[in-house]
Amino acid sequence: MRHFFILLRYEIHSMLVSPATYVASVLFLSLMGFVYWINLRSFTIVEEYDLPNTLFFETFWLPVFFLVPLLTMRSVAEERRQGTLETLLTTPTRASAIVFSKFMAAYFFYMTVWLLTLSFPYLAKLAVPSIEIEGQLFDRGSILGGLSFIALSGLLFIAVGIFSSSMTRSQLVAGMLSFTILFIIIVGQFLLLQQQFSEQPWLVWLEAPMQYLQTFEHLEDFSKGIIDSRPFFYYLSTALLLLGISIINVEAKA
Repeated sequence: MRHFFILLRYEIHSMLVSPATYVASVLFLSLMGFVYWINLRSFTIVEEYDLPNTLFFETFWLPVFFLVPLLTMRSVAEERRQGTLETLLTTPTRASAIVFSKFMAAYFFYMTVWLLTLSFPYLAKLAVPSIEIEGQLFDRGSILGGLSFIALSGLLFIAVGIFSSSMTRSQLVAGMLSFTILFIIIVGQFLLLQQQFSEQPWLVWLEAPMQYLQTFEHLEDFSKGIIDSRPFFYYLSTALLLLGISIINVEAKA
């Protein structure tokens, strides 16, 4: 455990001094701030069924596609390219400590930038003191439900990035692989569900698994305060599986 905390401290420090970290932060906050503003404008024009925060968290996939690759593509790939990974593994440090320290550092930053979005309702109130939907802006249920989903799903998304980085020496390839896998996990399942499985009898069995893996359905449940054990099992088990494979990749390709 001592090596893990030393590596974790080093990884967090490296992220804090890396320009890519601040580029990702600015892009993330700018994009999500614009999305939040668009949602508020829609509420002033047309009455919406969902709360502003619920609509805001429904766009989680937009920053995930660029934020996760930016945070994780250097993690293992750059270490292997520079030859520092092989040197690190000649010490008593285990491959599991290396992988989990990089995972936790990226996850820490991922959650930090999402927590910064909690300031958006307060900024909106300061900018427009007479706003009519103040009570909806500060609805605790939608905020806590959305953040709980972000925290849980983020485990899988960051694990995908670490896994992608462990597969190659190239940051670019790692970023593209991470983007592709995330697209399949988030959007691919949604697109598959649009297919008429009933018209294809031999594909009917796919409908239930695809429904179970629906990321947008999980977000909707969390936003409504519906806590189901199945999403927890899905995200945690898949994240651990990908991290386990990443550890094997580090040991095999070092």
